[in-house]
Amino acid sequence: MARLLLIEDDLTIRTPLIRALRERGHAVAAASTAMAGLRDALEDRPDLVVLDLGLPDLDGRELLRMLRAVSSVPVIVATARDDETEIVRVLDAGADDYVVKPFTAAQLDARARAVL
Repeated sequence: MARLLLIEDDLTIRTPLIRALRERGHAVAAASTAMAGLRDALEDRPDLVVLDLGLPDLDGRELLRMLRAVSSVPVIVATARDDETEIVRVLDAGADDYVVKPFTAAQLDARARAVL
């Protein structure tokens, strides 16, 4: 069972995604802000971080940079931003994968298994 940290501020996305990933056998913790996510990632040492870019306190790209400075935890970016330049920039900044909303929990689960 993989331990996932979902950093997503939108409750209507976060809640069903947590449920669906748990149903697929993952232990899932969640944070709704970048700073809470950074704290949880450093304290709890998850196997994988799923990161939204549009967070209320800090852009997810900045959080990715902060995570990469202190951790090699795999990161899948899950966001509505679908601009190719942005996708390449985020992958070059250290994301292990990038999925554009809307996506299914099955797709995210498959990507998580591939990254892990």
